Amino acid sequence: MAPRRRTRTRRLALVTASLTAALFASTALASGPGYAVGAGAVRAADPPAPVPAPTPTAPTGVVAPVALPDAPPKDPEDPAFGAYLDYGPRGVARIAELSRWLGGTELRVGHTYLPGDRWSNIEGLPGFLDSWADWRREQDDRLFVLNVPMLERNEEHVSDAEVRIQLRRGAAGAFDHHFRTLAERLVELEVPDTVIVLGWEMNGMTYTHRCGPDPEAWKKYWNRIVTAMRAVPGQKFRFDFTPNRGRDAIPWTQCYPGDDTVDIIGMDSYDQPQGQSFDQEVSEPYGLQAHVDFAKAHGKPISYPEWGLFRNGDNSTYMKRMLAWMDEHKPLYNTLTDYCPHGVWQCEDNPKASEIYRSALFGRDDPTPVPKPTDPTPVPKPTPVHPPNCSPIELGDWVEYWLGGKLCLRFDWWSRNR
Repeated sequence: MAPRRRTRTRRLALVTASLTAALFASTALASGPGYAVGAGAVRAADPPAPVPAPTPTAPTGVVAPVALPDAPPKDPEDPAFGAYLDYGPRGVARIAELSRWLGGTELRVGHTYLPGDRWSNIEGLPGFLDSWADWRREQDDRLFVLNVPMLERNEEHVSDAEVRIQLRRGAAGAFDHHFRTLAERLVELEVPDTVIVLGWEMNGMTYTHRCGPDPEAWKKYWNRIVTAMRAVPGQKFRFDFTPNRGRDAIPWTQCYPGDDTVDIIGMDSYDQPQGQSFDQEVSEPYGLQAHVDFAKAHGKPISYPEWGLFRNGDNSTYMKRMLAWMDEHKPLYNTLTDYCPHGVWQCEDNPKASEIYRSALFGRDDPTPVPKPTDPTPVPKPTPVHPPNCSPIELGDWVEYWLGGKLCLRFDWWSRNR
C-alpha cells in the first residue's frame, strides 16, 4: 500500500518564557473557529438535547411518585473520555463548557501537546502545564494525557538523513537530560501519573520523530527516554505507544519498542482516506482489529488519543460505529479531536455527526439527582405534656438545661381528702 501522508498539521506556537495568558488566548493549535468561548456557549446549529419521556399521570386520588429522568447507570468499565479542545489554558476552560453541552456528562480526560519546536518546550517550560495540573488535581479519577515529541523541530519537514542522525544520537543518550527535566517538572506539579503519548504517529511521515528512517534506533531511543523518566523519584507515568491507523509509511509493528517500556497501546484513527468505509478501517492491515489483537497478545490496554472526522465530511455512520467500537472494546481512554474538520462541538460543519455524538454521551455519567420537596409541610412542634395537677415554673433556659427539664409545682398538697 502506498504511504498515506496526512496533511493535517498542528501549528504549535513558540512558547516564550513569559507564557502570558494573552499569548495562549491568541495562538490556537489549529485554525478552528472559537465557538466554545464563553461559559455555557451554545452554537446556533446545536442538535437538540435528548428529552426524557413524559411521566404517566397518576389516577385521581393517588399520590404520584416523584419522576426522575432516565439516566444510564455509571458503568465502572465505561471508557474515560474527553476531547482535545486547545493546547493551553483555554483548552482547560472548554472542558467544563463541553460537559455542559453534553448535559453534565463528566469529561474525565484532559489532553494536550507539548510544542515540539525546541528542546526548552519539550522539557515543559515552567508555567505551560500549570493549568492542566490544577485541573487534574481537582478530582482523583481524572486522567491527564500529554503528547510528548521525541525530537525538536518536530514539524519542520526534516530530511530522512537528518532524522536518522538524530535518532541515533538519542539512542546513544544525547537527549536523556531533556526528558529527565520534563519528568521532574511533572512530579513537581503533582501530576506524577500523567499518561505520556511519546513520539505519536511514528509510522507516518509528518513528524521529525518518525520511525521509518531507522526503526532500530527509534526503538532504542524510546527505551532510553522511558528509562530516564522512570528514574525520577515519585513518578508513576504510563507510556502510550500510539501509531496512525493502517500501514502509513511503515508498519507500526516494526516500531514497537517492547513490553517493558510500553504501558498502553494506542491508535490515532481518523475517518480517512476518502471513500473508505468503517468496515475497511476495522479490517485493513494494521487497522482497528489488528490494533486490538496486537494489544491483547501483549497484555496491554488500548487507547484512542486522537479520533474524529477528516476526509469523508459529516459522516454520521463513522461517528456511530466508532462510538460503538469503543463501547465494545473498552479502551483505557479516548479523546476526540474537536476542531474543524474533525470536531463536532467547535465545528458547525458536521451537524449529523454532532447529533450522534451528543445523543450517545448526553448525561452518561451524571449521577441521578435526589428530588427535593417543592412545598415542604412544616412539622409542628410537640406540645409539652405536664403531669396532672401540676403547674410548671419558669426558671430560664440555663437553669432548665442543667436540671434536665422544668420544675413542676403541685397545688393539691393542701387537700384534706388525700
